[in-house]
Amino acid sequence: MKAVILAAGEGKRMRPLTEDTPKPMLPFLGKPLLEHLLDSLPEGVDEVILVVGYRAEQIRKHFGDRFKRFRIHYVHQGKPEGTARALALSKDLLGKGKFLSLYADDLHGKEDLAALTWHPLSVLVKEVENPERYGVVTLAQGNQVVSITEKPSNPIGRLVVTGPAVLDERIFEFEPPQHKSGEYYLAEAIGRLVEYHPVVAVEQEFWVPIGYPEDLEKAEKHLTEHKKKKPSKPKKK
Repeated sequence: MKAVILAAGEGKRMRPLTEDTPKPMLPFLGKPLLEHLLDSLPEGVDEVILVVGYRAEQIRKHFGDRFKRFRIHYVHQGKPEGTARALALSKDLLGKGKFLSLYADDLHGKEDLAALTWHPLSVLVKEVENPERYGVVTLAQGNQVVSITEKPSNPIGRLVVTGPAVLDERIFEFEPPQHKSGEYYLAEAIGRLVEYHPVVAVEQEFWVPIGYPEDLEKAEKHLTEHKKKKPSKPKKK
């Protein structure tokens, strides 16, 4: 199975740490954020497409064409047009069939990502205190996604998509609207996808968003605690 990791952003909120280093290469616990993310990918993933942009040479130098068990491909996003356009750059490399899509911004539990891959189309979701910063999700019976609203001014709930999704080539049929920032958000493309195809929401247990410099210290603490816990093997429903 292939995974696409969107790692082209400049990481402006992480300044001054990202003035000379791309956000995915910021180190903690002995290795870059992006390497931690690769380590959390399910065993079925053996090929990774990295969409790079800002200071991409640092990412290429560290990971090369093969890294651990993964074959690595690179796609360059020269213009920051958002996550939907970033994913679209990988279309030819992805071909047909389902793939795992992630942002190179956060930490996710390996068990959560594995559970995500059990479904043809799915997204990880979690309740948060600040839903206006994310894509807010509404669900129907059976955890089927009804809608996703990106960064709403007045959220109707606290359940949000956390980033990872299992998608297939059908996602490229749906162009999201251009946001006032000029970007096109993948969450809104998935929001259009759910109008025509069933997408399952999988509740996430371990998620550490990393948006600001102080979040790296939190990430170290949470990841260390998470690794100390003996993970229970997720049960297929």
